[in-house]
Amino acid sequence: MSENAYLVGLRLAGKKVVVVGGGTVAQRRLPLLIANGADVHVITRAATPAVEAMSGITLTLRDFREGDLQDAWYAIAATDDPDVNAAVVAEADRRHIFCVRADIAREGSAVTPASFDYEGLSVGVLAGGEHRRSAAIRSAIHEALQAGVITEETPGAVPGGVALVGGGPGDPELITVRGRRLLAQADVVVADRLAPPELLAELGPHVEVIDAAKIPYGRAMAQDAINQVLIDRAKAGKFVVRLKGGDPFVFARGYEEVLACTDAGIPVTVVPGVTSAIAVPALAGVPVTHRAVTHEFVVVSGHVAPGHPESLVNWNALAALTGTIVLLMAVERIELFAKALLDGGRPADTPVLVVQQGTTSAQRTLRATLADAPERIREEGIRPPAIIVIGSVAAFGG
Repeated sequence: MSENAYLVGLRLAGKKVVVVGGGTVAQRRLPLLIANGADVHVITRAATPAVEAMSGITLTLRDFREGDLQDAWYAIAATDDPDVNAAVVAEADRRHIFCVRADIAREGSAVTPASFDYEGLSVGVLAGGEHRRSAAIRSAIHEALQAGVITEETPGAVPGGVALVGGGPGDPELITVRGRRLLAQADVVVADRLAPPELLAELGPHVEVIDAAKIPYGRAMAQDAINQVLIDRAKAGKFVVRLKGGDPFVFARGYEEVLACTDAGIPVTVVPGVTSAIAVPALAGVPVTHRAVTHEFVVVSGHVAPGHPESLVNWNALAALTGTIVLLMAVERIELFAKALLDGGRPADTPVLVVQQGTTSAQRTLRATLADAPERIREEGIRPPAIIVIGSVAAFGG
């Protein structure tokens, strides 16, 4: 066969496909055939456990023999025996069935591209039999689509719509793939101060970037003013990304924005983010749970002091827990929180980890105990944003 190949997509739903061989090569090829609804028949002397466990195939454990390709539309020769593969190709040629020969691609009548599926697209790359090259180009295209370097219409990127995107804990690489993709298609970005600033630097000059902290709101609540900006820009036909730090539904008032937009008839796409409550301790070497150490962890907002009329936290119940407590927005009132936990019975020597500006190049960590954490935090000049982890796991990695 010529090194050149004519690219074509096969609709194999309900059509017989024969795969000869049940080893690792077949194991990689079968899932896509099954996913496309093919009537897959596997003929092999022996199969890997993964192939044996696959549903959606007809598995026959024996040698290939003449006639096995009868009524097939497509065939793959994937054994480790060159003579058997050659026999499969020969029968396929006689029956005018396109056949891939996995071991010597140029001797088959078809070639499998390096491929991926992406938001309804099927992308395949052929490189004249240079499999490493086609795989590398395939991966590069995939990454470019995910990063927004190559843009195309994406579900959720609706003119006149809003996407509520979690930007992650600070490191720009910790935003989700979908979040980065939608950000790359934004007409307007309304960003929190905790949203990774490097992500904003990637935006094109045509994108209107609005600092949520600087929206004028007069007598209205700042949140009401932000909601109105989202609605006004969307009603003007813009695709608006509301970029928040962490996860928009973890103490970030994201659902208030969803309600405001939906009440105004604006479609909203929610893209969860990596929450700092878990990611920041993890990247500082501390898991919030660990087998045989803790069976629960609680994430607590520190924006209201214990005993405040608006506080919804039962600090005595928290103190009675043996698991991990993760405090967010708690630096300003750490003396009050530590006292509430100590008064509630949490041991004074409970380990504490404090991480300031976690996941960024400016990250600082402080290790203390519940008894001396407030004093140490003040001595070290810890400032928000910071995560405070209280519990046995906080001693890990120290």
